[in-house]
Amino acid sequence: MPQAVLQFRDVLKRYGDYTAVDRLSFELAAGEFFTLLGPSGCGKTTTLRLVAGLEDPDDGDILLNGAPIAAPRRGILVPPDKRQMGMVFQSYAIWPHMTVFENVAFPLRVRGEANDVLKKKVVDALELVGLGGLHERGATSLSGGQQQRVALARALAYTPTILLLDEPLSNLDAKLREQMRFELRALQRRLNLTVLYVTHDQTEAMTLSDRIAVMRQGKIEQLGNAVEIYERPASAFVGDFLGRTVVLEGAVKKIDQQLALQFRDGERLIVGENHNGKFSDGDSIRVVCRPEDVRILPDGPVDATEIKARVHEVAYLGDHLEYTVDACGRSIVVLAGKTERYAPGAAIRLVFDPARLTLLQVES
Repeated sequence: MPQAVLQFRDVLKRYGDYTAVDRLSFELAAGEFFTLLGPSGCGKTTTLRLVAGLEDPDDGDILLNGAPIAAPRRGILVPPDKRQMGMVFQSYAIWPHMTVFENVAFPLRVRGEANDVLKKKVVDALELVGLGGLHERGATSLSGGQQQRVALARALAYTPTILLLDEPLSNLDAKLREQMRFELRALQRRLNLTVLYVTHDQTEAMTLSDRIAVMRQGKIEQLGNAVEIYERPASAFVGDFLGRTVVLEGAVKKIDQQLALQFRDGERLIVGENHNGKFSDGDSIRVVCRPEDVRILPDGPVDATEIKARVHEVAYLGDHLEYTVDACGRSIVVLAGKTERYAPGAAIRLVFDPARLTLLQVES
């Protein structure tokens, strides 16, 4: 198996009594776009700063290409400027008194690059990000998107082993953000860059990443690709964080080789097979799926994969309709196209595909 570019082994970071990163372990492969995703305070930016050397861990090991760059038990703490990493901050950190060229050249000058080598690296980096010909422009005369590109060029000119990106698109408007997502992913693939990306934006994470680590309270709640995390959330937190979910709760009822969810009113819904005997009769479980995976049918007799419901509210959203419905004692939101419409108060059936359902044990 190829050596990982970056390894976190049981890394701990505390601020007083607060644990920001809680015994965290993960690896990045060469050429991988790896995203840390989570809400404010989950530890994702602290993790990035630990990689960059802007924070020191209290315990554990951080390795770069197999060599330790932070291992406090062994007294190893490699300074940030010796880690061969490029970083783009949320604020871009553009120096307003410098030209575009000098902004990009600054870390190379600090490193003592020869002028001819420095010039070529700066020019090449600016060409890569679409800013060729703007070398002598003042940095503050650029648009927000252009300043973001300057910050990216500065990081690339350093020829980093890993490119670290801390919410670099959050200050851009929605249209420019979408454009920059496309450009960033294309650039990463073209250069085969290894990227560690931090964001709270699920769309960014899902469109950019090879793998996503969903973080909560300093730990990784789930690690996988976008499809795995979105369609098979490992917890209610992951499901809720990556978009809307339909959640049903009830007790397990075994029917032959199938599992049924039994509701308080006696209604049942087949939710899948009892894989590996994981669930027993009477267990409290939570069934999770995405609103777009639930079909709506007119009122009529229900079969084993359907439940009765009643429309409470309807929202018209242009390309689809959003229905808030009452079903099995809960209010849930489901989506539908515009070909068949149901008015508030209408009785309907909701159809669930057991293959699209995630079953979670309800903690006592």
